[in-house]
Amino acid sequence: MKDTNTSLHNFGRLAAVLFAGTLIFALPAHAQVLEEIIVTASKRPQTLQEIPVAVSVITANDLKQTQILDIKDLQFLVPSLRVDTLQSSGNTNFRIRGFGNGANNAGIEPSVGVFIDGVYRSRTASALADLPNLERVEVLRGPQSTLFGKNASAGVISVITAKPDLDEFSGSAAVTVGEYSQLIIKGDVTGPFSDSAGFSLSGYYNQRDGYYDNLAGGDALGELNRYGLRGQLLFAPSDVLEIRFIADYDDFDEACCGVANLQNGPTGAAVMAIGGNLVPNAPFAYQGYYDFTPVNQFQTNGVSMQIDWDLNDSMTLTSITAQRSLSRFDNVDIDFTSAELLDPMTANRTETEIDTITQELRLSGSTETMNWMVGAFLFDEDVEQTTGVLYGNAFRPYADILVGGVPGNSLLNTMEALYNLPQGTFQESGTGLIDVSTMDDTAFSIFGQIDIDLGDRVTLTLGANYTEDEKDVIFDSTQTDVYSSIDLNNDLTVFGVPLPVVFFGQAFTAATVPFNPPDGLDPTPANIAFVESVLPGTTAAIIAGVAEGIADLQDLQFLPPNVGFPNSVEPGTSKDDDTTWTVRLAFDVSDNVNVYASASTGFKATSWNLSRDSRPFPQDQAAIEAAGLSVPNLVYTTRFAGPEESTVYELGLKARWDTVAVNLAIFDQAIEGFQSNIFTGTGFKLANAGKQSTTGVEIDIRWQPTEAFQGTLAATYLDPLYDSFEDGEGVDDVTFESLSVDLSGTQPPGIHDLSLTTSGRYDFTMGSADGFVRLEYIYENEIRVIENTPESVASRKVSTLNASAGLAWDNGFEAMLWGRNLNNDEYLMSAFPSVAQAGSFSGYPNQPRMYGLTLRKYFD
Repeated sequence: MKDTNTSLHNFGRLAAVLFAGTLIFALPAHAQVLEEIIVTASKRPQTLQEIPVAVSVITANDLKQTQILDIKDLQFLVPSLRVDTLQSSGNTNFRIRGFGNGANNAGIEPSVGVFIDGVYRSRTASALADLPNLERVEVLRGPQSTLFGKNASAGVISVITAKPDLDEFSGSAAVTVGEYSQLIIKGDVTGPFSDSAGFSLSGYYNQRDGYYDNLAGGDALGELNRYGLRGQLLFAPSDVLEIRFIADYDDFDEACCGVANLQNGPTGAAVMAIGGNLVPNAPFAYQGYYDFTPVNQFQTNGVSMQIDWDLNDSMTLTSITAQRSLSRFDNVDIDFTSAELLDPMTANRTETEIDTITQELRLSGSTETMNWMVGAFLFDEDVEQTTGVLYGNAFRPYADILVGGVPGNSLLNTMEALYNLPQGTFQESGTGLIDVSTMDDTAFSIFGQIDIDLGDRVTLTLGANYTEDEKDVIFDSTQTDVYSSIDLNNDLTVFGVPLPVVFFGQAFTAATVPFNPPDGLDPTPANIAFVESVLPGTTAAIIAGVAEGIADLQDLQFLPPNVGFPNSVEPGTSKDDDTTWTVRLAFDVSDNVNVYASASTGFKATSWNLSRDSRPFPQDQAAIEAAGLSVPNLVYTTRFAGPEESTVYELGLKARWDTVAVNLAIFDQAIEGFQSNIFTGTGFKLANAGKQSTTGVEIDIRWQPTEAFQGTLAATYLDPLYDSFEDGEGVDDVTFESLSVDLSGTQPPGIHDLSLTTSGRYDFTMGSADGFVRLEYIYENEIRVIENTPESVASRKVSTLNASAGLAWDNGFEAMLWGRNLNNDEYLMSAFPSVAQAGSFSGYPNQPRMYGLTLRKYFD
């Protein structure tokens, strides 16, 4: 349960922030007027202050001055947005108001929808390009399924880029040099072909050496190596018709990410005993030992066409058609030591191909008393994935030590002889598990929304969306790990307790040497009865000891066989449908202030587990065994997590005067069936939490008291709770043993109670140049990182300072110095139980201080 004093302290801190914000209104107003910001959060243009929706907007100027390169960096400007990167750049997870998932599994679509120029990007890997010529980025907070469909149950990130210029030629070229030999080259050009047609072309190259040293001699981790091209054609043959074509290609070939040892458990000594190494108990050493350099390669490309046709003065038809492809190859040293526990060629190898086609049609219009919109959205996606984990040369010696022997001589050798297998068969290098899966996902939505003027100052908004989503999944598993295929509990029953006959016999004979020196007694019923008559309890003690030994041996069966599907029990299909809605009442208190009250729902379809951890449900065990499908040591967990349904109730205020703009939202948001995906040390567990909820307050203030200075403050206070989550993953904070626990009534980890971002920008003139200086401060209170890693090992608090300063001359030349994390703030982005290393924990540290110089030239 959350500590009440801590909550009150954080709420008091936020109250102080809000009070400080209200002091703004007491300051004298000046002639300077804040710039008006246009947004399309409701799929039609409105000003930021008049739209009754909780939305944060990052302008093109903010993006440039803060050196925001891709959407991952937006979290430094939007307190309600959090971004986690795991194993590779492509495994990026967005959360808004503490809600969101996705991460390391191609079968799990994100809860935060990402749209670039109206086109849905179904996986975050396809949305990480260094986008030039941005107009703005809109972050819509809370469920947005009414207008944005099935995977916007937590919110939406909408990226809007500039259209080609139909009036004149212009362009820019920029070069950035920075820490760790970073080099960024960007360029763009736009102009008309004629009075009614134009184009734009842009490209970038971004390279940076890694900042996380590999002490085993490989490349440093955290490197960047990416490039991309983007072209647009714009046709406006008449005043009522506009057609926009976009094509893009992006290529990433990177080594991500550095992983630190947070807690070196008892297995660390075994790693070192076989010649491996690690940097123990050092979360921010920014160095480690890896037996190979991780590979993160992905290419994404797509084309889209948007048609906007004004059918008359009050009605517009919009069509957005898109086709996108994503190709990924990842191979990661998942034990994060220099011991070759896994085969370097296939340590955690994943190859993924995703092809997506989307089509949206919208018809919008207006009358004197209302604005309305109806539309439909079609989605068709094919996913193919091959993933594998194979043992390396060092795993068997490592296992020998874990069972109490030495490399080459342990109980595993004895077992191989008893099973008449060649020495070295168990955990043999190159054996393991290979899984191949496909998923076909088809969905459609129909939606509508209407804004009704109930008077001069009152507007009622009603909206609804009906969505159907159907997935067909094929999963095939090939297992070559002999040891994990042996049923260690199915050879003999002694006193009703199942035990392998060989282990019991050896233990009984050794224990009865005093009765028949030096050979002991054979475990015959007569001998067992004799020993019990002399020393009652001897057999039970032997059974207990052997059972404990068997449990230790079972802990090494990391890759048990699996059952493919579809099969006679598991059809491999899901079909979901849901109707989501929005009801909102907005009231213009004055020309400067409006308030609103709203309720809305969101929907996310079933997510399938396409990793090696996709296992049958426990409730299917009897049917699988009856159908003859079962295999030795088959683990029963989950194949998929069912749909999420979210609901939010919200009160908001939007106010704007000449020098001050204030946006305030108070909300109560919950997700039923939240799709939890957590790493357990040997795999990912995908399951539905019963309910997760959050109540909170968000405030966003812009203040421009003079022409030379603008300040901003954005703060979020959240009070999150697992209302019900009975089958959660936890850890004993003393023994560090993983546990299955009831998390109901506890605070979900990784969600900060208080987050705030504040900035100040001062503009000045220096000779013939216009200049600026900008400072940003990001604060997040201390919280537990993840539920299955002890809080004493992995907690997070953020206190980060960024800055930039630049000059711009009349000839189009600009120079900017910038620094990110200037105070070298250190915190963990995520943490997890170390792979195949019981009692150890690992984590992803944040990026260290970065700084650089950007030179840019505009031309026309």
